[in-house]
Amino acid sequence: MGDRFDGKLIKDLDAMHFIMPYMYPDRCDNQAFFTFKIDLTNLNAYLEKKQAMDPEYRYNLFQCIVTAVLKTITLRRKLSMFIHNRRVYMRNEVSTAFTVKQVFEDDGGEVLAFLHAKPEWTIDDVHDEIKRQLKKLKTKGYTDESSSVMDRFNQLPRWISRPVVGLICGLEKKGMIPKALIETDPYHSSAVIANLGSIGLPNGYHHLTNWGTTSLFVVIGRTGRLPFFENEQVIFRDGVELGFTVDERIADGFYFSKSMKMLQLFLQEPELLDRPMNEKLSDELWQKIQ
Repeated sequence: MGDRFDGKLIKDLDAMHFIMPYMYPDRCDNQAFFTFKIDLTNLNAYLEKKQAMDPEYRYNLFQCIVTAVLKTITLRRKLSMFIHNRRVYMRNEVSTAFTVKQVFEDDGGEVLAFLHAKPEWTIDDVHDEIKRQLKKLKTKGYTDESSSVMDRFNQLPRWISRPVVGLICGLEKKGMIPKALIETDPYHSSAVIANLGSIGLPNGYHHLTNWGTTSLFVVIGRTGRLPFFENEQVIFRDGVELGFTVDERIADGFYFSKSMKMLQLFLQEPELLDRPMNEKLSDELWQKIQ
């Protein structure tokens, strides 16, 4: 097997990264967890200025976090790596996916949003793309492509659907599944983002899956007053906690640490979100991460 439709096979691996997928082949057995608190003081002031740009669909915290995640993955290329069928690949694009609740009711349906980022994107592009997709996704009766496919299987008799789904899972594991079946599947994106805060839940973690290729999961908790240390004192400010689940096989702890610090930087100095995703950091900004 060589390249996939969504990634290029990495052949020049060091010994550790070559052997780990054979020693620990399942993604769910290689989950590492991180939690970060973000001081929202600067971000709230930034959003006040941005919100005047589009009163119809205001800029919000979720868009900022989505942009920061995409920007971090763009600049930290190892975060785009994924392991599938014991082989290591570099993803062809940076993308993210999240679930949208169509109506905030117990029986309200859920649909999937999928963003394919471009290197020149800024937060304005992310805002416009989410706005475009939500207008479509929240239309009554709309069903995304992945959900439509699953509904078709669900309508088949069990004696037919079970072997068909089993065959699809087998093909996916071997990287032979038709592209059309997974184009909107969130677990084939660079990162899945879950906004638990939007439904009033605190921060948590979400497991990775052996199905698909996603190596990063981000969970956003609800915002509130959180303690921060400053000048040896505890100060309560508006903040939010983010939970990360990563496939530890794609990079080491030092690389993940710098990547998470970069993401924190983007949210604490949000004017950086107005810059293209592929714009490299200045030496001064790198010193803050170091």
